[in-house]
Amino acid sequence: MKINSVKGMKDVLPTAEGDDAPFNSRLWERVEAVARETFRRFAFDRIRTPVVEEAGLFARAVGESTDIVGKEMYTFPDRAGKKTYALQPEGTAGAVRAFIEHGLGMRDPVQRWWYFSPMFRHERPQKHRYRQFYQIGAESFGVAAPEADVEILAICHSILEGLGLEGIELRLNSLGDAACRPAYLERLGDFLRARREELCAECRDRLDRNPLRVLDCKNEGCRAVTEGAPASYEHLCEPCAAHFARVRAGADALGIPYRLDPRLVRGLDYYGRTAFEFLAGALGSGQQTAVCGGGRYDALVKMLGGPDTPAIGFGMGVERLCALLAQGGGIPAAAPDLFVAIGDDEARDRAMALAARARASGLAAEVDLRGGKLARQLGRADKRGARFAVVIGSAELGSGTARLKEMATGAETAVALDALVDAIPRRT
Repeated sequence: MKINSVKGMKDVLPTAEGDDAPFNSRLWERVEAVARETFRRFAFDRIRTPVVEEAGLFARAVGESTDIVGKEMYTFPDRAGKKTYALQPEGTAGAVRAFIEHGLGMRDPVQRWWYFSPMFRHERPQKHRYRQFYQIGAESFGVAAPEADVEILAICHSILEGLGLEGIELRLNSLGDAACRPAYLERLGDFLRARREELCAECRDRLDRNPLRVLDCKNEGCRAVTEGAPASYEHLCEPCAAHFARVRAGADALGIPYRLDPRLVRGLDYYGRTAFEFLAGALGSGQQTAVCGGGRYDALVKMLGGPDTPAIGFGMGVERLCALLAQGGGIPAAAPDLFVAIGDDEARDRAMALAARARASGLAAEVDLRGGKLARQLGRADKRGARFAVVIGSAELGSGTARLKEMATGAETAVALDALVDAIPRRT
């Protein structure tokens, strides 16, 4: 019986193209490489936490009333039936759990981490939304200053620039804190309750649980109702207002353009003060246009049993980044530096040894281990996007030289076999 992949969980393959182009592994390698280099330059350390945690961690951190915990989280009992586990639906809670469990708040509360990890949510699969999805994320602990917020924005901006993505807009808001948010929520609730019957059924339910979420509704009728709703960034206490002003000034100083968005809220309960999203109109409309989102969560570490520790972070959707890359530039070829074609069986060992020397020198080398007609092998070299190709056969072994072919121009140069690896220019 044929067994297929689980619905909403996709394979990432070097052969993916067409509608599956966002799942081409070469695009994924590019995204991870740019992210890794960006975090290196910002001096962030990589972490890897388990994808399985106790379900209670997410119930406490994300919020019992959220759709993530109530409807979307994959949970299962342990074999003893004493605990309930969950596949991680987001990355921050696990990072905070690790921060607390290993006592880092007592040793050095300033921790700057990044990760590249799968997340899991059981929701209806659709374009740019999957049941297993990957995120590049970062968490910065221990700094309350707004410059930490600016640094996080700068990391996101640098990754997007490094990938060559254009037309992505940063939206910025401040949600206030425990001092000013209750008054704002009351003001917002009053505004919405006066228009309750104009809201959709889901938003009427949200109104009683978390009126902020009404602002995020994509229903056109609800958006019309909330058009004149009070903006949170206009109802901040003095410390929150000063913090937000410094975040905006810092973004301006670094040349990071943004637009204030009073509708921007975060779907998770632990956020406060700065909230942001990077939106890509090329992905369509609605929630599926967000390629990155995050904000401050100064209360979460203490909420989960750790010391009072300010923090800020973000999550960036890998599938959506790859979809934008596929739209913009297509899928890059594998592009080995050297493709070695085998002229005959007597040359197989020498061909393998030549490739081994090339790899040891830092070049990417591929040997056509099938052998066969040289035209077919060189056709494969062209299809693979190789920079150079060489044929190694009995004639080349006898003469000690081979013809090194530059695939882009077709130019061939006679090179001694012992010097062939050194004759290939390195990539700049």
